[in-house]
Amino acid sequence: MNMTVVAYVVYLVVSVGLTVWVARTLSTNGRVFLADVLHGDGELADAVNRLLVVGFYLVNLGFVALYLKSADTIEDAREIFEALSVKIGVVLLVLGVMHLANVYVLSRIRRRGLSDREQYPPVGPDGRTDVGWGEPKASV
Repeated sequence: MNMTVVAYVVYLVVSVGLTVWVARTLSTNGRVFLADVLHGDGELADAVNRLLVVGFYLVNLGFVALYLKSADTIEDAREIFEALSVKIGVVLLVLGVMHLANVYVLSRIRRRGLSDREQYPPVGPDGRTDVGWGEPKASV
């Protein structure tokens, strides 16, 4: 068998395996975070989680497929390892960037949700809320 084909097969098996593992890990552990971001709505969290996983698969497996082709011919085991180290390293970096982008977007949504919850001022001990800062104005 041609060594280039061996490199392709190993690259596909490792890259697809890593993509599936990362997607499952993010899906399993991200559900709690999504439920918090979505104010405890578990059903919506599950739906968003599934949509994120599908998008994650599409982007990463698309990248893996596009990055498959190699311009160099591979003739021995050393060249297989060299080609695979570059290709799998780039796939790992793309997976990491995708993960960080997801976490960043979700944390922004979460912060926005927390600021919406805190938009009303607390009620004072006398049962009323004064508008403005400082002492309340005396009535005439």
